Amino acid sequence: PLSHSASVRARDLVVPCAVKKWVKPDINPKTGKAVRTDMHVREGDTVKVIAGKDKGKVGEVVKVYRKGLKAGKILVDDVNLVKKALKPKAGSEEEKGKIILTEKPIHHSNVMLYSTAKQQVSRVGHKVVDGKKLRYLVKTGEVLQERPIVKKVKEEPSSDAGDE
Repeated sequence: PLSHSASVRARDLVVPCAVKKWVKPDINPKTGKAVRTDMHVREGDTVKVIAGKDKGKVGEVVKVYRKGLKAGKILVDDVNLVKKALKPKAGSEEEKGKIILTEKPIHHSNVMLYSTAKQQVSRVGHKVVDGKKLRYLVKTGEVLQERPIVKKVKEEPSSDAGDE
């Protein structure tokens, strides 16, 4: 048996691992911006959940979180539904609070790409065809649809007020 002082020292070595609200995302020291997480899925992909409470469900990726505190997580349509309580609006006295079903993000490692034509899950592969890098499903050979890249264009302020 250990003495009282030895048991106190052993207990002091245990470090509590609590999630802290003030935890910040990883920062790239060279650029000073948040580190992006590379993922095998993109928005618009059809995926099948392979782990978790919704295992076996098929859905479309709605949103991909690449950086920040949710980095590495994706939002899949009708997967990981949770109940959320909404408070009534302050201005209206008649309206009551609501309980709604909403989707929460899941980790990208818990899903695999899904071929709707062959009803099969597969890993993603990359190949270069005519100078373009394409993503395809390894098992079926099906080429994945590339989503168009939409660049956000800043509108220049109109100079109507300054014209004379």
